[in-house]
Amino acid sequence: MRQILARSEHCLGCKSCELACAVAHSTSKNLFEAIQELKPPQKRIFVESNGELNFPLQCRQCLDSPCVHACMSGAMQFDSNTGLIQVDEQKCVGCMMCVMVCPFGVIAEISTTHKVAKCDRCQDLDYDPACVAACPTKVLEFVEVLEFAHSGRQTFLNQMKGVN
Repeated sequence: MRQILARSEHCLGCKSCELACAVAHSTSKNLFEAIQELKPPQKRIFVESNGELNFPLQCRQCLDSPCVHACMSGAMQFDSNTGLIQVDEQKCVGCMMCVMVCPFGVIAEISTTHKVAKCDRCQDLDYDPACVAACPTKVLEFVEVLEFAHSGRQTFLNQMKGVN
């Protein structure tokens, strides 16, 4: 299964991924119209910074899925067709248990509905994550984990040899 993975050393903290995510999950799918929607678009990726390092983070699709286990209404579900954990907004009762147990803090409350949102890998965009496409420095990649790991080893090897 492909994952959204990040090479944080190249992240500028520009938050283009956050903006693209919010627009992708808006009703209009258009930045200028999304700004004026009654239900404000909700981002599902978060760029955190400590002043020196920026790091984009979204749902990691945990194998042990604490959010699914904590969800009392069954709104947080594992989709066996896609292998992803998805939220059924119709079933969500807004208890925020999933928010409390998420080890990465990437499940967000939708302020207008008091329900939750999390990364769905842009299901409406045929699983072509908007955050990945929007990243100007290509920090985010939507790849197989083994491919990402191999690429990281090659980068390390090139650094050891003094090749940029």
